[in-house]
Amino acid sequence: MLFEGAEKRLEMVIDDASASLRGFTGEFWSSALAKAGAEILSTQTNADCDAYVLSESSLFVWHNKLLLITCGNTSLVDTTLHIVKSIGIDHIVWFSYQRKSELFPHLQATRFEEDIARLKQSIAGQAYRIGDLDSHHHYLFCSAPSAHSQYSCALQLYHIKGDVADYLCGPQQSKDTILSLLQLGVIWPEFTFDDYLFDPMGYSINGIHGREYITLHITPQQPSSYVSIETNMRAGHRLMDGLNSLITVFKPSSWDVVGINASLSHYEFMASQLLAQTHLVLNDTNTLYISHYKPRVSEPLTVVSL
Repeated sequence: MLFEGAEKRLEMVIDDASASLRGFTGEFWSSALAKAGAEILSTQTNADCDAYVLSESSLFVWHNKLLLITCGNTSLVDTTLHIVKSIGIDHIVWFSYQRKSELFPHLQATRFEEDIARLKQSIAGQAYRIGDLDSHHHYLFCSAPSAHSQYSCALQLYHIKGDVADYLCGPQQSKDTILSLLQLGVIWPEFTFDDYLFDPMGYSINGIHGREYITLHITPQQPSSYVSIETNMRAGHRLMDGLNSLITVFKPSSWDVVGINASLSHYEFMASQLLAQTHLVLNDTNTLYISHYKPRVSEPLTVVSL
């Protein structure tokens, strides 16, 4: 069973003259998401945010901002262009579109370069590739300089293993057991959570607390096991304690930290080795940070009888 865990990400901020994004109906979001090949599975809301668990990742909608993350073979660019047209390009004050290099790129509907050629017909901006083409890398397209400062931090875990990873591929899974294994409600008790367990495997969960969000997605199967965690919690021990706990749970072979204005360089991941890092100044108010880590331990090579 091949499933692409690597995600595509859209973030958009609108001006104060626009009507609230939360005024768009569920029917609008369902129609827009269908263009990417995704659908809404579950919804939760509070006074500040509407959070949707999707068949492929998550959507968060605030009064003046939206964050849409999709995985699998989705065509996020089609949904993006539909939303841009519905809002009006003149009302968009910040726009970013990201893709992570895929494990199965030949199965994708489009390439990043094709997406950007279409986006540039409507949106002025600059595209970047961070990392080498012959290893995992990241793509980013962002709008022209903006005075609006953004903040997000994503942890991307590759090739998870151990008891939790085995359970997530097993035949007898339950949401309650997964919640107990992840301990998200213990780590961040102030959040309310909404989750979905896929058949035969895969798991997504959103959490919201005021304007804060956290979203976690698990693609447990080999050879493409992958976990992503993203939040706008500010860097500090509250965030780092949670991220270190999840690394301990999933035991990844390596991981990336990707942040907009979120540098975690002053904090340490437990028993880790920093392999590579960079930062990219996007404009006067926004900087992209990427770091790549692996566990600071020796691992035995796998031996297979042939």
